[in-house]
Amino acid sequence: MIRGATIALLICLACLLAGPARAFEPLSPEQLAARIMPPYSLGEPVGGKGVHELLNSGGALAGYVFETEPLAPLPGFSGVPIDILVMIDLEGRFLDVSLLHHNEPIFVSGLGEAPFHAFFEQYRGLSIATPMVVGSPYGKADGPLTYLDGVTKATASIRIAHESLLAATRAVAQEKMKGIAAEPPAHPDMAHDEDLDWEDMIAEGIAGRLAVTNAAIDRQFAGTIWAHDDPEAAAEPEGMFLDLYVVDLGPPAIARAVLGEDTARELANFRTISPDDEPILVIDAGRHGLVSEDFVRNTAPDRLTAEQDGLPVALRDADLFVTLNDGLPAELSDATAMILRTDRRLGFDPARPWILTVEAVREHGMFQPATGSVNLVLEHATPARFFARPEAPRSLPPWRAAAENRQGDLIALGLGLALLLPVLGFGQSRLAAHPRFGAIRLGVIAAMLGFVGWWGQGQLSIVTPLAVLAAALQGGSLAFLAYDPFSLLIWAAAIAGLFLWGRGLFCGWLCPFGALQEFADRLGRLLHLPQVEPSPAWDRRLKALKYVVLAFLLGTAVLAPGQIDKAAEVEPFKTAITTFFLRDWQYAAYAAFWLLLAMVTFKGFCRYVCPLGALMAVGGMLRLRRWIPRREDCGSPCQLCKVRCRYGAIERSGKIAYDECFQCLDCVAIHDDPRQCVPLVLAAKRRDRGLEAAE
Repeated sequence: MIRGATIALLICLACLLAGPARAFEPLSPEQLAARIMPPYSLGEPVGGKGVHELLNSGGALAGYVFETEPLAPLPGFSGVPIDILVMIDLEGRFLDVSLLHHNEPIFVSGLGEAPFHAFFEQYRGLSIATPMVVGSPYGKADGPLTYLDGVTKATASIRIAHESLLAATRAVAQEKMKGIAAEPPAHPDMAHDEDLDWEDMIAEGIAGRLAVTNAAIDRQFAGTIWAHDDPEAAAEPEGMFLDLYVVDLGPPAIARAVLGEDTARELANFRTISPDDEPILVIDAGRHGLVSEDFVRNTAPDRLTAEQDGLPVALRDADLFVTLNDGLPAELSDATAMILRTDRRLGFDPARPWILTVEAVREHGMFQPATGSVNLVLEHATPARFFARPEAPRSLPPWRAAAENRQGDLIALGLGLALLLPVLGFGQSRLAAHPRFGAIRLGVIAAMLGFVGWWGQGQLSIVTPLAVLAAALQGGSLAFLAYDPFSLLIWAAAIAGLFLWGRGLFCGWLCPFGALQEFADRLGRLLHLPQVEPSPAWDRRLKALKYVVLAFLLGTAVLAPGQIDKAAEVEPFKTAITTFFLRDWQYAAYAAFWLLLAMVTFKGFCRYVCPLGALMAVGGMLRLRRWIPRREDCGSPCQLCKVRCRYGAIERSGKIAYDECFQCLDCVAIHDDPRQCVPLVLAAKRRDRGLEAAE
C-alpha cells in the first residue's frame, strides 16, 4: 500500500505541475550593474534573453554582459541549471566570468564554493574562438586546444558548467558578434615557395594598393569647413595624397620578395619569438604618412585601423626596422614603411578578406583648431595558396570526453560487473554454497567501497533520479547523465537488477555506503557490542519511514527545486563516500551516527531511511522472477531462514518480501545446505530410519 501511495503521489505531482519551476530568478538591471566593475558600465538590453550592452568609460559599446541560464539552461546534477555571469569584449575575449547560482550537491555541501569560483577565473583573457576543453592533455600541451584545470571529485559538474558557458557565449557571439571565426584561422605555409615579382604581386592582389590623389581627398572634404585647409592638395591636384600598399609578410615567399636581407632576418627572428602574430607590411608612397608625429613605437598605430567580418582587428607596431627589396620600384625607396602585427589567435584570418582603414586628418583654425577626418578604406586578401588551414580541432562530445578520461576505471568496472552479474544470476546457489562465501562477499563489497565508492566516486544518490524527474517535468535535457559515465554504468546495472532481482542487486552488492555499514556491523560484533533490533511490529513501521522520506523529496523536487540539495542531505553519502568526511562537523556527525548505529542495529539507514532504497523497492515491482528457491516446508514448520534474515525480509509464511531483500544469499545458503535446512535434515533422518528398518 505504501509503495502504491508513493507512485500515486508522483503521478499527482506531475499532473498538477502548472509549469516549469525555476530555481533562480535572473538578476535585475540594478543587481547586474552592481556586479560590473569600472571602467565598464551596464548598457541597454539587447534581445529578449537577458543580454545587455557593456559600455566603456566613454559610453561606447565595449562588449556584452549576460547570464548563461536564460541562454543555455543545461541542467546540473540537481536538475537546476548552473547560472554564470559572463562579460565579453567585441573581439570575443572573456573579460570576466563569475558564478552566480547553482545547486550542484558536490559544491553546496561537499567541497565548498571556493573551487567552483576558482575554476571560472581561468577564462579571463581567453577568446570564444579558442578551442577549450576541461582536463589535462596527454603528453605535451602544444596543440591548438586550451586545457582548463578541472576540480577533483566534481568533474561532471565542471563539464556541465563549461558547456553551459560556451553554449551561451556562442549564442551571443553568433547573434551580436557574427564575425568571430568558427574555425581556426589560416597560418602561413612555411613550405610553400615560389618566385614573385612586384608587378605580378600587384596584378594578383598579393600586394594591395589604395591610391588617393589630392583632388580625390579634396572631394572627400568638399562642403566642410576643412575644404580649403590643404593648400598643397589644391596646388597639385594630380599629386598623390595617399599611395598605400599592404602586403602580408607571413608567407616566407612573399616576405622574401619585398624585404631587404636585414629586415628578412629580423622578421625570421620575430616569427620565432611570436609564432602566432601575423606581420603586415604597410607602405605609403604619398604625402599623408602612416602615423602621426605623436606616434610611439611598439604601440597601436594612431591613423590605421583594421577589421574583419565586422569585428575590429588589433594592430600593433612590430618595432622592426624596414628595408625593402632592391627589386621594388624606385619610387618606394623613399616611401614610409612599417611592419604591423596582429594575433591570429584572436580570430584574424589572413586568408580571408579584411579591411584596412586610414584616417586622413585636417585642421581648421590657428588657435585650438577644429579637427576633421575622413576614412580611406582598402580591402585586402592574400591568396589562399600561401597559407595552410588546419582542420578545426574538434573537442569530443562531453560524453565521449568523460568516457575517455575514465577509460581505465570504466573497463575495470565493466569487467567486474560482467563477472558479478552472471554469478549472481545463474550461479547464486553455487556461490552461496562455496565454503569461502563469506570471504568472497566481503571481498566484493570491499571493492565496491574502495574502488566504486572512494576511488571511482560512483555512489548512486537519490539526487540523480530527482534531477531526471525535474528535467522531464520541465522539458529539459537528460544530457547531464552522460557527464558521469562511471555512475551511469552502475545505474545501468542497478536498473537491470530491478528487472531480474528487485532492489537486492544494488542495495546488497553495489552500494558503497551499504558496504560501509556492513563493515561497521562486523566491527560491532567483533567488539562484542550488544545488538539492538526492533520488534517485528516496529520493524514494519520503521521500514515505512523511507517511503515518507522519498515522497517528501519528490515533492521538494517538483515544488521547490532550489531546496532539493538541502533536502537530499538526508543521505549521508556525500559525507562518508564522496568527501571522506571532510565536511562541516554537523554533516560528519550525521554520517558517523548512522555508522555507529550500524554497529548495533544492522544497516539501520538502508532499512529504514534511505530514499534511494525506497525508490529501488518501488522499482522492484518490475521484477520478472522469484529467484530465491523456496520449499513447501519453508515457514511451516521451518522458520530458520526467517530467524536468520537480519533484514527482516522473510515473512512467517516463508514468503520472500523482495522489496526488503538485499540479496545477501544467506537464506540460499541455508536452503541448499543439508546440514542447516531443517526440511533437508528431517528428510535425511527419515531416510536413515528407513534404511535401519530395512536392515
